[in-house]
Amino acid sequence: MPAAALKPKPTQSTAKRPVLLDLPYAPVEKRPLPPGRPREWYVTHNRRLKAMRLAIALLDSGVLMPNQARNETIRSTAQLIGVHPPSDTTCHMVRALMRYSR
Repeated sequence: MPAAALKPKPTQSTAKRPVLLDLPYAPVEKRPLPPGRPREWYVTHNRRLKAMRLAIALLDSGVLMPNQARNETIRSTAQLIGVHPPSDTTCHMVRALMRYSR
């Protein structure tokens, strides 16, 4: 067997440069939220959605570990994908989502 066949192929995790973020081509159609819930439910629901979008964008851009996702990194990713800068609580939630996805 030739030595070249034994050489491992580079994968995403061993790449020298992070992969550029592939922006969505069309935004997801928004639906109205169910009426009659307490305000805190809506705040939490929207925070979770934002954290999930940010976690996916970070993972797509090559930030694979929660300790790599500092608040500045998360906020710059938010600016890149076009969402308002997240609060410290949302940044914490993004790291938690990245941690439990493994």
